[in-house]
Amino acid sequence: MAGSSHGHTPAAWTGVIISFIGFCVAGVFMVAANPLGFWAGLGVIALGGVVGLAMKAAGLGMPKESAEMVEARARASEAQVSH
Repeated sequence: MAGSSHGHTPAAWTGVIISFIGFCVAGVFMVAANPLGFWAGLGVIALGGVVGLAMKAAGLGMPKESAEMVEARARASEAQVSH
């Protein structure tokens, strides 16, 4: 996995950070027995996903691989295994 740049994009980092903050908010309010704050935290988690997808659509995410790249990666993987 270290050879790929999976998740190393502004869209991924922003979505995860916003979702993490939502998890923290929801956790605090769950312990505090405050349902409104808990649901607000869940809303922030969903907002993180929406922001990440919007940023990806705006070109700040990782582009999809072409069929040629997938095939080249498979050939390189087979070459490594055969050595």
